[in-house]
Amino acid sequence: MAIANVLVVGSGTMGNGIAQVCAQAGLVVTMSDVSSEVVAKGRAAIEKSLAKLVEKAKLTGEARDQTLARITTSTDVEGPARTADLIVEAVPERMDLKLALFKTFSAAAPLHAILATNTSSLSVTEIASATHDPARVVGLHFFNPVPVMRLVEVVRGLATSDETVAAVTAFARALGKEPVACRDNSGFIVNRLLVPFLLDAIRAHEQGVGSLEDIDTGMKLGCAHPMGPFELLDYVGLDTVYAIGEIMFAEYREARFAPPALLKRLVLAGRFGRRTGRGFFEYDQRGNRRP
Repeated sequence: MAIANVLVVGSGTMGNGIAQVCAQAGLVVTMSDVSSEVVAKGRAAIEKSLAKLVEKAKLTGEARDQTLARITTSTDVEGPARTADLIVEAVPERMDLKLALFKTFSAAAPLHAILATNTSSLSVTEIASATHDPARVVGLHFFNPVPVMRLVEVVRGLATSDETVAAVTAFARALGKEPVACRDNSGFIVNRLLVPFLLDAIRAHEQGVGSLEDIDTGMKLGCAHPMGPFELLDYVGLDTVYAIGEIMFAEYREARFAPPALLKRLVLAGRFGRRTGRGFFEYDQRGNRRP
């Protein structure tokens, strides 16, 4: 099927990034969130991102204006859902919240619409259970920052149809992304491998193996990683990694997925990383790391 009209539910970092790349690809986009203030903040993030592309001569001013013109913001879900070919949910990793939204999507969206979740760790099959047609439900996991990262994990739930998988795979390619097929297991491909690595880096630091800086430098220079594990943890958000670790530990019951005590304490202290100005490292208002 042809996808021309997209509803993105959630205007945070992932949601506004998804809305931006869809609009840049020529699609009509509605971005929805819980309040006008929240969704306005998401649109401002898109404007800032596009402005940087213009400054770097990667986008013309005309293309920027056309992209912004394709994006409408809303605090409603049901209305925009009625005309959507594809709905992409990008709200926090809470199963109760996602189930409630997908029940709404199922009731409001046209019969041809595909219902996608950007979850990074929750079961697509369980999310689909809230709908009357789980064959149309699929995982479409983008990576942060969405305008830059090329990968999209296409996650097939137990009931997801071949037609749905084919449609979203073509959609991802139309956005300039590289889709990979994943089975519906917690963490899919990337987080199944990445999260234990990040948690083990924290445990290594707890056990005195090395300082934060030396562990980061070791992985960057020794393994050619663009960011060390602690830089990446602060970038992703310690609260996000903690939540994913808890979800994966509940699924697999393996110690490697269990969040270390240090991570839990930093999250309890509100030190989430760059977003809050302090995580494993400290940051200024522009998100630059302090010495």
